[in-house]
Amino acid sequence: MVVKKITKEKKTVKEKKEGEKKEEFLRAVIKTGGKEYLVKQGDEIIVDYLGKEPKTKVEFATLAIFDEKGERLDLGKPELEKKVKGEIVENFKGKKIRVAKFKAKVRYRRVKGFRQILTKVRIGEIN
Repeated sequence: MVVKKITKEKKTVKEKKEGEKKEEFLRAVIKTGGKEYLVKQGDEIIVDYLGKEPKTKVEFATLAIFDEKGERLDLGKPELEKKVKGEIVENFKGKKIRVAKFKAKVRYRRVKGFRQILTKVRIGEIN
């Protein structure tokens, strides 16, 4: 049974090669908020709060651009002049974190909560 599944998969791969070209997506490494993210067109990523309203266009510093096959590679020193463009989908609060303080033998206990403000961004255009 395993052999049959493998042969079927090979046939589908051959059909794809003979037919239309598979659409190639460029991937990019962007930097925002002191962190780096690996993205491709259409991805939705969650980053630190950007301080802008939803449906606002934003640009990110690009460190590298490459394709899936490895035929194209643009590296920045430290950044490329090309920018990755995106659109803010929403701003929201992250998961709640409990911060507790405790001192032994003196009945001192404090508990605080904290929720990070985050931004969801949809990646649009990669040059």
